[in-house]
Amino acid sequence: MASAAPDPGFGLYVHWPFCLAKCPYCDFNSHVRAGVDQERWRRALLAELDHYGRRTAGRRLTSVFFGGGTPSLMPPETVAAVLERLSHHWLVDPGLEVTLEANPTSAEAERFAGFAAAGVNRLSIGVQALDDTALAFLGRRHSVAEALQAVELARRSVPRFSFDLIYARAGQRPEAWQAELAQALELGPEHLSLYQLTIEPGTAFHAAARRGELPLLEEEAQAELFEATGETLRAAGLPAYEVSNHARPGAECRHNLTYWRYGDYVGVGPGAHGRLTLAGVKRATRQHRAPEAWLQRVEALGHATRTDETLPRGERLAELVMMGLRLEEGVARGAFLREAGAEPEALFDAARLERAREAGYLVLDAAALRAGAEGRQRLDALLPWLLEGVRVPG
Repeated sequence: MASAAPDPGFGLYVHWPFCLAKCPYCDFNSHVRAGVDQERWRRALLAELDHYGRRTAGRRLTSVFFGGGTPSLMPPETVAAVLERLSHHWLVDPGLEVTLEANPTSAEAERFAGFAAAGVNRLSIGVQALDDTALAFLGRRHSVAEALQAVELARRSVPRFSFDLIYARAGQRPEAWQAELAQALELGPEHLSLYQLTIEPGTAFHAAARRGELPLLEEEAQAELFEATGETLRAAGLPAYEVSNHARPGAECRHNLTYWRYGDYVGVGPGAHGRLTLAGVKRATRQHRAPEAWLQRVEALGHATRTDETLPRGERLAELVMMGLRLEEGVARGAFLREAGAEPEALFDAARLERAREAGYLVLDAAALRAGAEGRQRLDALLPWLLEGVRVPG
């Protein structure tokens, strides 16, 4: 009998697309604007939330995530208005997790108390580096001193907080990264998101790399830093529960677990994606990406949906595996049955599955399919190779 899949929960993602500046490594849907009509945007976010709330009415909402862009540029009143609207459509879980991404500039940090009063109970802070030279390289507008102040303020303002760091920067030596990690751990976080620097198409870093103006760390050095990061955080009591995310047991980000466990979530705001199971059918939604186009369509139609389509089982399987193998727990057998209608042995090419198991890239047991230690470092190559020639029942 297949093991039951963990309850992925049901989430709401709210996208705020505006930033003070565009970071050179960022490929997110973020935009710099001289001014934003806050009242107009608040009404539009609520209108689109109502549209999807009516389609998913009565479900138990377990998490809300304000992402961006820079959501800490939102007025706390907008956050409060969104959170007050939740109970109009859904059963709000008593343990609802409400996360807001924040940048640690002084002006935004002063808003933390306002966000907490609005109902935010978890802050995710974009520290990115604990070195002023590295922050300048990454195009960040804050200093290490401001970052430390913001982390301390978050600790005093909300029950839970996390912060991000970017490593594998050009020229970064292992001892320097270990010192940065030690400083991060001294701040006492329950959760850390530690991302290797990647050069994404369409970013300023990508253009610089193509011109030969951006030195990059060699892959072998990146792999060594990845391994050292995992060992250090595990020894400190924050093991990796996902490839780039580390937490004390019980402090995992519940909203992101909904994504990685392939649960349903509503996405509102420019460019937001959603996954909704309606009448037993999984659907993919996506909102218009450009802020002005999104705003105009919401005001005209009540929503700015660009895509709303049924996902066939083959695509559901691919998404399930691509998300779930990032988790330490992997993909439960019950999740394969739920999304693809069969156990993993019947879905994947037997020879490929066995080769991956023998190489230590994958582990398949009575509970789940998981990436092994070797596989976690090679997910970008492993996933498309594994998904070639899958057999999905009609």
